Amino acid sequence: MNKVLVIEDDVMMSDMLSMYLSEEGYSVRQAGSGEEGLRTVQDFAPDIVLLDLMLPDMDGMEVCTSIRERSHVPIMILSMKNEVSERVQALKAGADDYMCKPFSMHEMTARVEALIRRSHFSTAEMASAEETEESILSPIQLDAERRMLLVRGHLIETTFSEFEMMKLFLSHPGKVFSREELINTIRGFDSFVTDRAIDVHIVNLRKKIEQNPKEPRLIRTVWGFGYKYTSDHSQDHD
Repeated sequence: MNKVLVIEDDVMMSDMLSMYLSEEGYSVRQAGSGEEGLRTVQDFAPDIVLLDLMLPDMDGMEVCTSIRERSHVPIMILSMKNEVSERVQALKAGADDYMCKPFSMHEMTARVEALIRRSHFSTAEMASAEETEESILSPIQLDAERRMLLVRGHLIETTFSEFEMMKLFLSHPGKVFSREELINTIRGFDSFVTDRAIDVHIVNLRKKIEQNPKEPRLIRTVWGFGYKYTSDHSQDHD
C-alpha cells in the first residue's frame, strides 16, 4: 500500500484529502505544521508528500527544500497562490508538481498516482546501477527504470520534468530545441510549465551534470532560440 503524507494546517482540507486518498487505497498520515511534517517524513517514509505552502510555523518552501535535501520523495505543492513566481519558486525548491486550490480531487489523485508510479525504484536496482561504468560516448546516461541520471558514473536524482528534458537532449545530441519544443515535451509532467520554468529546469540540470555550471559545456544556450546538448568529451580537457 502506497503511503501519502499530507502537510496541511487547515484541518478540514487535511481531513478531506485524507478521506479521499484513503478511499482510493492509500495509507495516509497527516501533519499540521512544518516541523511535524519533517519529523513524519523520517518516521513514515511516504511515497509522496502533499505540501501546503501556508503553514503556522514554517514557510512551505523551506519545508519543501528541507525534504528535498534528505529525500527523493515526490512533492506536490497545494496552494491558494496562482502566481507564476510562486510556481517557479516551488520548482527551485525541488517540488515535482503544483496544484492551486480549489482543485479536483479526481485530478489530484491521478497526479499522485502518476508521481508515485514514476518515482518507484528498488534499493537493490539502484545499487547495481551505481556499479555501471561510465559510458565511453557520453558523460551522461539515462537510468530509465529509476528515472535517474548516471553522471560520470554517479547516480543523480532529478525531478520528472528534468528527466524528460535530458531524455530528449540525449536522444538528439547537437539538435537545438526551442523553449516551446521543451515545453511540449514536459507538459504532461509539469502542469505549470512556462518559458521561465524551462529556464529554471535548465539551471537545475546544469547544477547536476556540469562540472562548472557557470560555464556549461554540455547544455548550451542558443541565444534567442533555446538550448542544445553536446556530449563532446573534449570538454573535460579544455
